[in-house]
Amino acid sequence: MVKVSPSMLSANFSKFGEEIERVERSGADWIHLDVMDGMFVPNITIGAPIIKAVRKNSELPFDVHLMIEDPIRYIDDFTKAGADILTVHTEAKGDIMGAIDKIHENGLKAGISLNPGTPVSDITIYLNKVDLVLVMTVQPGFGGQSFREEGIPKIEFLRRYADENGLRYDISVDGGINRNTGKRCADAGATVLAAGSYLFKMDDMSPEIKLWHGF
Repeated sequence: MVKVSPSMLSANFSKFGEEIERVERSGADWIHLDVMDGMFVPNITIGAPIIKAVRKNSELPFDVHLMIEDPIRYIDDFTKAGADILTVHTEAKGDIMGAIDKIHENGLKAGISLNPGTPVSDITIYLNKVDLVLVMTVQPGFGGQSFREEGIPKIEFLRRYADENGLRYDISVDGGINRNTGKRCADAGATVLAAGSYLFKMDDMSPEIKLWHGF
């Protein structure tokens, strides 16, 4: 079954905890939390204190996407805040392999992400060490962008690579995900769909999430 991880970047930030509770009631599998530092991407969102504050609002896994430079500096902070999965970017400055190792040392699942313009070959050195690969199908930094087609062959490659090498990692896709693009990504081999604006515009996203579970 495809997992659905609604992206809280599109939530109403004035009632963030309530929005997380709404996501859980809707039947979502994970909660996707985007962390931006204003350096790796030209925007700033939430940090570890906010994640810690809303951890009590849900028992779902917190799928935390670190769009930050030198992420190893903050692995302990996000661990203590209640993250379950921490995903770092291959394009970020710093010791990315060391960050992945530290995530695992802290007992969390580790993910690696790549931007639309980054060749998938850039992350093969991490694939035998991670639990999740996050394929960005928009340029990270802002919500509401349109899906970029170059993500589909990357998903197909990652699915083949896992099968051929006996690896077990989730393939997550983030950016411009709706009913149509989500189905195409699932058909290509994605196992997690991170969607923001398309789901949050709905008063009740539960029927849509149920539909996506069947992709």
